Amino acid sequence: MRNPHILIIRLSALGDIAMLVPVVHSLATQYPDLRVTVLSRAQARPLFDGLAPNVGFMDADVNKEYKGLPGLNALYRRLKAKHFTAIADMHGVLRTKYLRMRFSIDRYQVAHIDKHRSGKRRLVAKDNKRLVQQPTSFQNYADVLAQLGYPIKLEFKSIFPVTGGNLRLLGPRELQEKKTFQQWIGVAPFAAHQGKVYPLEKLEVVVDRLLGMHPNARIFLFGAGRRERKVLDQWCERYPRCINVPSMLNGLAEELILISHLDVMLSMDSANMHLASAVDVPVVSVWGATHPYAGFAGWRQGEDTMVQLSLPCRPCSVFGNKPCYRGDMACMNGITPEMIINKVELVLDQKNKR
Repeated sequence: MRNPHILIIRLSALGDIAMLVPVVHSLATQYPDLRVTVLSRAQARPLFDGLAPNVGFMDADVNKEYKGLPGLNALYRRLKAKHFTAIADMHGVLRTKYLRMRFSIDRYQVAHIDKHRSGKRRLVAKDNKRLVQQPTSFQNYADVLAQLGYPIKLEFKSIFPVTGGNLRLLGPRELQEKKTFQQWIGVAPFAAHQGKVYPLEKLEVVVDRLLGMHPNARIFLFGAGRRERKVLDQWCERYPRCINVPSMLNGLAEELILISHLDVMLSMDSANMHLASAVDVPVVSVWGATHPYAGFAGWRQGEDTMVQLSLPCRPCSVFGNKPCYRGDMACMNGITPEMIINKVELVLDQKNKR
């Protein structure tokens, strides 16, 4: 009798995919005879390669090769040939609903994610808001596995050994060794939606002051969009100890290696928050229109390293994609550089005491 083989589907944004990592690791290590295949975007492969011996990865470009109904049918035929015994839809969108319908018709064991939309609607309601912690994505993913007969205890540290990724694999020589007296600080200023982005002029003040407080510090700037790179290049010109990471490294695999050697990552509610969590790096996260109570906080991140304001209007959006109905973005503009710096210093102090 062949070993059971589960397909886990998540085709969305990188941050959501990164939140799968602790769940897949827990599943694979607690059920070593189970084969696990993650179906996702090609960009996410470095998160799962080497995660566990029984974990495999398949990529699918649903915007090109597998676009539209003909593309999904072709993808389904490709997946069916793998002879999976269970299907876990961790995405729950039109594409994955179609795939799981096909699997259900062919009598596969199928389960899908509950996104708890009603609770999230109450969380972001303009009136009669209910500020209640929603189940985390990690728990939602684990619940799907339990439906398929694979209950798990969420246990995960990092995709790398305790020493981090191998810096020698990075091309630039100045990144291949971290001196013992240096502080390596990551800063990820951007997010997919404006409601999650701290004002850049204020964040530059944070960068300037951190460099002044730590003469041996190097600040690594993350953000790959064209506009983002332009901003990061300008900062690097003004602050020689800043490094524009996307311009120096080649893709996610190398970025994860670098991130694993940071002392702290300063990030918005964005993918970099989750990437740092996946390599066991503490994160100072900045929250504006969104809120950790929606369930998207990073793995093992506590409120003591989250920067946020308590406002009657907040949160106003689950994903940060709604315009501010007050018109002043008080949730972000009210956060001072000092509030962020204090959190970063808290993390650095705790690291020094270890």
